[in-house]
Amino acid sequence: MSTSHKDLHSKLTLGGLLISLGIIYGDIGTSPLYVMKAILGEHIIDPDVVLGGVSCVFWTLTLQTTLKYVILTLSADNHGEGGIFALYALVKKTKIQWLIVPAIIGGSALLADGIITPPISVSSAVEGIKTFNPEINTVPIVIGILVILFTIQQFGTKLVGKFFAPMMTIWFLMLAILGTIQITSHPEVFKAINPYYAYHLLSIHPDGFFVLGFVFLCTTGAEALYSDMGHCGRKNIRISWIFVKTALVLNYFGQAAYLIQHGGVSLQTLGGENGNPFYLIMPSWFQPFGIVVATLAAVIASQALISGSFTLINEAMRLNFWPKVRIKYPTELKGQLYIPSINWLLLVGCIGIVLHFEESSNMEHAYGLAIILCMIMTTILLNYYLIMKRVKWYFFMPLITIYLLIEFSFLAANITKFAEGGYVTLFIAILLIAVMTIWYLAKKINKNYTKIVKIEDFKKVLVELSNDLSIPKYATHLVYMTNAGRVDEIEEKVTYSILQKRPKRADIYWFVHVNVLNEPYKKEYKVTEIVKDDLYRVDFNLGFREPTKINLMFREVIIDMVKKGEVDVTSRYESLNKNNIVGDFKFVLSEKFLSNDSDLLWHEKIIMNSYFLIKKLSLSEESAFGLDSSSVKIEKFPMVLHAPESLGLTRVK
Repeated sequence: MSTSHKDLHSKLTLGGLLISLGIIYGDIGTSPLYVMKAILGEHIIDPDVVLGGVSCVFWTLTLQTTLKYVILTLSADNHGEGGIFALYALVKKTKIQWLIVPAIIGGSALLADGIITPPISVSSAVEGIKTFNPEINTVPIVIGILVILFTIQQFGTKLVGKFFAPMMTIWFLMLAILGTIQITSHPEVFKAINPYYAYHLLSIHPDGFFVLGFVFLCTTGAEALYSDMGHCGRKNIRISWIFVKTALVLNYFGQAAYLIQHGGVSLQTLGGENGNPFYLIMPSWFQPFGIVVATLAAVIASQALISGSFTLINEAMRLNFWPKVRIKYPTELKGQLYIPSINWLLLVGCIGIVLHFEESSNMEHAYGLAIILCMIMTTILLNYYLIMKRVKWYFFMPLITIYLLIEFSFLAANITKFAEGGYVTLFIAILLIAVMTIWYLAKKINKNYTKIVKIEDFKKVLVELSNDLSIPKYATHLVYMTNAGRVDEIEEKVTYSILQKRPKRADIYWFVHVNVLNEPYKKEYKVTEIVKDDLYRVDFNLGFREPTKINLMFREVIIDMVKKGEVDVTSRYESLNKNNIVGDFKFVLSEKFLSNDSDLLWHEKIIMNSYFLIKKLSLSEESAFGLDSSSVKIEKFPMVLHAPESLGLTRVK
């Protein structure tokens, strides 16, 4: 681990703690808005269900969030970065091929969750207005807030970020104080810390197991907490979690204390159609302020998930799971990016969810099913991480077994939500899994049918072509992007392009290769001189979170080489050379299309046709590499898969 990452994770600062509050806990921190309300639903308040429910919440936060994520999973960092794709990039080193399956399922489920978290958080907060005016339609207000939230993404969160930390500090203090006020009048609610009450609810109560699906909502933000580790540092997260968990537990127990005192009636009787214990525990004079703070906290929770979705898609692109899309860097903050296509797709998805479900109580049924899948996949990858780290089997096997047991119980409880709305997030997740799988498999097929040749066999002819004055000059510097991993190799299509597809004479040929590393932040390059003043290869080693700006990077490499006297880039045309004019650079990129001569197997046909369809909608190669389109030539190459060896033609006289 590099020193900067070591510093980030070992340093404990007030600033780091505040940033953690502002960025990381939005999702998990706003769950008191809907968890207790979801557990009770429209049933009559039963003290057994309340105590059992709050006991389940306490132990879920302790076992699932604290032990699994804050203590165990945060230790699995990839050069300081967290998240399911960072974890996959780590365990990839074990060379176990099928681990890609949990990575793709988990990543897709987390993205699907990103579409429902903003609507449920914002709706739950805004619906507090119904306490004053039960007739008001909150749908337009929720959509308005979401539109503003997604529109400001393009300006980066640096400005808003300064407002996040103090706002979330106020939010957690408010949770703690409101909860404490209720607990003081009914302190015996603390007996719910005894796991017997959770066990009693799950085993004896007829609705017990069903309640588990709603209890799970209290830990949905744990996966996002892991994804954001690189921004705040492990130590800051672990220490700030003590404050956050205390505030959450106090609020949940405060809501439970209030509900036990009002046993025998329903929430609707206590607070009208949208009775929510979160607002019911507030004094009436405080409610307007509470609604405003809750809405702001919900917006911050949504912001964290949107930023997380951008990071996730960026990582998926670098790991070859996702088509290339345009990425913008609105601020200088490391790791902060903005992906316009994903931003607007998320907004459309969020508005669709709000219009479809209308109220947060309906969204609760759709929420949780996708994220539990993500948690199970993280557990599977974590198992292989612990094996890789040579942790003793008798330590991690019971631990992983317990977590798989807990998570599969949550999955079983959440399955009941499928028909009531869970199908929405599951459908979105399946759609994302399909895109990632097609993209990954197509890239694999592509790689298998790419013919690689030795540069050594073409060195002589390339040098002779460079000096052949009978062929008009194509460019002073001709640059080819190559996927060949070895320095002494090149794709056959590159040699075909230079020598046969209209011979391209150039003074210097450059081969540029981008190697994506398993670590997040690194920018290195290596230059190999194949033939002095004729043939060079440049390899860029970039971290999986680094932007690919080949135009700027390549220019930097050339400037450095000229400074060191390793290459002469002045034009070879006499008049221009005399006046020290730099020669022109032309980039050649090859674009494949599926040849009609291909004889594909049925599954390859589906994969490749879907791949080329998605490719049409994605970013062009030159934009993806950050190249200036004025100096780029795109050449189309037919991709022939399983070409028939013989057509069985017969020659006749």
